[in-house]
Amino acid sequence: MNLFVIGFSGLFVFGLVGLLLLSHWQANNYVHPRRLEPPSGELLRQNGIVYQEIELFTSDGIRLVAWYTPPKNGALILLAHGYADRRSEDFYSLFAEHDFGVLAWDFRGHGASEGDLVSLGFYETKDVEAALEYALSQPEVEHIGAWGGSMGAVAVIRTAAKRPEIEALVADSPFATLEDELDLRVQNPLLNPLIRFFVERETGLRLDKVRPIDDIGLLSPRPVFLIQGTGDTMIPVDSAERLYHAAGEPRQLWTEADVPHMNMYFYYPAKYTKRVINFFNIHLLKE
Repeated sequence: MNLFVIGFSGLFVFGLVGLLLLSHWQANNYVHPRRLEPPSGELLRQNGIVYQEIELFTSDGIRLVAWYTPPKNGALILLAHGYADRRSEDFYSLFAEHDFGVLAWDFRGHGASEGDLVSLGFYETKDVEAALEYALSQPEVEHIGAWGGSMGAVAVIRTAAKRPEIEALVADSPFATLEDELDLRVQNPLLNPLIRFFVERETGLRLDKVRPIDDIGLLSPRPVFLIQGTGDTMIPVDSAERLYHAAGEPRQLWTEADVPHMNMYFYYPAKYTKRVINFFNIHLLKE
């Protein structure tokens, strides 16, 4: 009996240690994602888009690498990429080719920017604010809108809630709460609370502080346009709809069946271009 108890206890301790190590490893991967190489700018050059490489500095001392193209129509779009991604040349080209100025940066812990901690929309608001401050300092910029994808959409929603200088916002595939996102990604009932513990310990923040669903209503009467494909498996599939119902007017929602996460533009490029450009034309340029 004693040998059985000792053996069982040993297996229990071994399993518990293994569970803790696995949870810590997974949490560490979430907050320190693998960096993609910084974008080359080749697509922009091919499309004849003139841009400057600039540096932005956040209020907590992080240096961000960014691109800037001045507007030809007086309106600039802040371009915020998603988790484990980098500045998007596709969306940069989309706006620049329609005469909008564009300011795109690699978030902290991404691409060529400094920092190695990613908080999925909490500290990243400091990055959005650094970009906003730069845009506000440019004499050719009269109006500022923002486009965000996934984590970038979360960061710009949360920033715009407290910075009215962002006059209009397109949010492509944002999650409604970070807790929902973790519950989707980690459905194992043993791993979920452990990973949450390690993520919160590593980042110094509580996951329940990242709730764009509580922030989006503060944008009104500024307009917001929410986009999500119903084939999205990276965030809860009802995220955009929940955010839409939490938003005030004016608001728009666009969903399409079977489109994966952040792929609406690539599945429906003409429709996406028309709807998004019209949205900014109406709300920034009053056309």
